[in-house]
Amino acid sequence: MRTAVGVLMLGLLAGNAFAADLDRTPVEAVTVNGEKVRLFPNGRWEYVDAAKALAAAQKAAAYPENQTRPEGAQGGLFGIGRTVMPGDKDYNRGSLNPKMR
Repeated sequence: MRTAVGVLMLGLLAGNAFAADLDRTPVEAVTVNGEKVRLFPNGRWEYVDAAKALAAAQKAAAYPENQTRPEGAQGGLFGIGRTVMPGDKDYNRGSLNPKMR
């Protein structure tokens, strides 16, 4: 039993030493369009040019799926489901039970 625990501990220490030796610096690359980017080991990437990176971030923020729910909207619990906007025919329609109408 002691031998198995010792071997296991030795394996964990060797594994941690190997992980510490990994190179985690970003890699410079060029896209198909000729733009320079940095590729990170975790899968993230960014433009090398700061102005181009800012423009890409602003463009991504303009997409509706990246924005929060408007204050007057109904529904959309924790980002799941449909969000009903004011002016929609389903906005404040009440109960669908015919006995309650």
